Amino acid sequence: MPSCFDAAQRRPAFLLVLALALCAPAAGAQKGTNGDWPDWRGPARDGLSPETGLPEKWSPAGQNLAWKAPYGGRSAPVVLGDHLYLLTARGKGDTLQERLLCLHTETGKLLWEQRWSVFMSDVPPHRIAWASPAADPQTGNVYVFGVGGMLLGFTREGKKLWERSLTEEFGLITTHGGRTVSPVIEGDLVIVSGISAGWGTQGAGLHRFFAFDKRSGETMWVSSPGGRPYDTTYSAPIVVVVNAVRLLIAGASDGAYHALKVQTGEPVWKYVVSKRGINTGAILIGTNAVLTHSEENMDTSDMGMIAAVDATAKGTLGAQHLRWRVNGFQGGFSSPVSDGKTIYQVDNGANLFAFDAATGKQLWVRNLGTIQKASAVLADGKLYVGTENGKFFILRPRADGCDILDEEQLGTEAAPEAVIGSVAIAHGKVFVVSSEALYAIGKKTSAAPTKMPPAMFGPGAAGGAPAYVQVVPAEVILKPGERVRLRARLINDRGDFVGESKAAWSLEQLGGTVQPDGTYAAPADAKTQGGQVKATVGQLSGTARVRIFAPLPWTDDFQSTAINTLPGPWVNAVNKYAVRELDGGKVLVKLAENQFSLVKRARAFIGPNDWSNYTIEADVRSSTKRRQMGDVGIVAQRYQLVLFGNHEKLELQSWQPETARTVSIAYPWKPDTWYHLKLRVENLPDGKVRARGKVWPTGEAEPAEWTIERIDPLGHRQGAPGLYGDAIVEVYFDNLKITPNSGKPE
Repeated sequence: MPSCFDAAQRRPAFLLVLALALCAPAAGAQKGTNGDWPDWRGPARDGLSPETGLPEKWSPAGQNLAWKAPYGGRSAPVVLGDHLYLLTARGKGDTLQERLLCLHTETGKLLWEQRWSVFMSDVPPHRIAWASPAADPQTGNVYVFGVGGMLLGFTREGKKLWERSLTEEFGLITTHGGRTVSPVIEGDLVIVSGISAGWGTQGAGLHRFFAFDKRSGETMWVSSPGGRPYDTTYSAPIVVVVNAVRLLIAGASDGAYHALKVQTGEPVWKYVVSKRGINTGAILIGTNAVLTHSEENMDTSDMGMIAAVDATAKGTLGAQHLRWRVNGFQGGFSSPVSDGKTIYQVDNGANLFAFDAATGKQLWVRNLGTIQKASAVLADGKLYVGTENGKFFILRPRADGCDILDEEQLGTEAAPEAVIGSVAIAHGKVFVVSSEALYAIGKKTSAAPTKMPPAMFGPGAAGGAPAYVQVVPAEVILKPGERVRLRARLINDRGDFVGESKAAWSLEQLGGTVQPDGTYAAPADAKTQGGQVKATVGQLSGTARVRIFAPLPWTDDFQSTAINTLPGPWVNAVNKYAVRELDGGKVLVKLAENQFSLVKRARAFIGPNDWSNYTIEADVRSSTKRRQMGDVGIVAQRYQLVLFGNHEKLELQSWQPETARTVSIAYPWKPDTWYHLKLRVENLPDGKVRARGKVWPTGEAEPAEWTIERIDPLGHRQGAPGLYGDAIVEVYFDNLKITPNSGKPE
């Protein structure tokens, strides 16, 4: 059975997927070129490259090495034209940031970089810059998703287009693992996913998929197809056509693979495989989706599996939808790749497996090392893959095994340069990122890239009867008196855009007015509120979610809030916070009934994320049980002031795992006793930011001096206010107050 890359067999499907990936309804010349690698899994997001004549041997010392640049990292590079993009880290301690690099593919010269700081995240410093960028062949823009939930878009020249803070806006939850998905560009959409706990009907903590307009950054849809999440994940989505429907297929934190209509986020099917999150990406062979993982299976005690399921099915898939399944294969980090006949994947222990694509029969296995994260790329009849042991391999697979054409040690065996991301193959070069460097393997000069032809599908809408109304932007934050123009988009049952339509507009749990053309106006004297604007077209309807935040100052003693509810449309607060009675009055409680880690500890964002130069304060208190106390804090402009109960300390932090960004002092405090926390954040003229906090027993005079202070050299210039609680036992808030700082910084 031949197992090398059969170009004649695979090229038509490859080109069809590539053309579909590049099509977009907006007109304009393509910016991509033939031979680009715009996604970390390649043009079709399946780990395949159509290039030929690629190197079989190279050496870090010089043989077939076009250039080497001193930029290492965890992520994989992407290539668009003569630009290579890579997400890495820069700095150390209080200057450590994520950064997007742009290098020239022919020389390795740094053309530009953009940096941003991590905030309000549990991701440790050594795990930042996890995801790979995604480049858009149509516009030339590039998009990147940071570990702290920042999604950013940049032009080819490095100008920022827009940014969205998914942590503050949607309650994206990041954990110490650092696992972060890479963005996917599909038509006019940029799509990411993760565990989130938003507001209102999206308040429950679930794995969600988010789609944003790639030009404006506005929210196009949010989909919540999953169940209870177990842990954060980084499964690479693939977008494929099945029965004339464009599906996005990806693993999620609920232990399932999900298939969604890519233009709307409507769930089509799911296949639950484990009670742990899924990190591997799927591939499609014919109408079979090949899925893998390395955790315990749902129906056996075996760890891991590789399986093929019927991708044409709908609903919750079961055993009847399996084409074949092999238990015990632990491919939990790398993703599979296939030439259509043979499936190749490296397991967690760096063993390269080959399976028959039709039956799942194991054909052979070859050991490459001991630890593995990177996915193999198949090109020119060869597999290119690195290991965490610092070995980089060029392999030629055969029917009964594979030949090692080249094996290179990056770094030394004692101090290896780990390879965690996959290679990018573009314009005759193979680009490899290790923990220390970026290598360009191939000829020093390549033929000039040729422009990609216009997209196969030009401007215009698809036909078919409407089956779905999509209201965009789907999520909006407004000030009192502001307006937003909403649009009703009709989608057919295949998930294709049919056209925009007039609609009958109405409001649900929301003040203000909406005009016949979809223009919604928030009331000028609006109090903080959240609700929906509904568009009805015939028998179909859709909604956009709107939050309105009153201007500062705010004060709230929670007396007017109903018991067991929230004071407003707060993010990451549903089922975590509630107003309850205490000592004859009402207070806000960080609930302690659910000790699941993603619920017990929660940071609720209670306002918009574009505020700056303000002060937040509140009375706080912790109960006690078995001599245990909770932690309680307040948040302003991406800085947090926390009273730790069991550790009896006061801490000022913006990114706690990076200890250089944290200041703490001892502060013994008593349970069942009220204290007053106050946090002020000020933007300084030189780009720095000063955060200051104080604490004192409620009822006593406010101290003249600040208790704790930090000046951030790379400060956060804006951010949402919030509340923090780690409720081993219940913690309480009262007399919340947020005020703008007066005048110039003190």
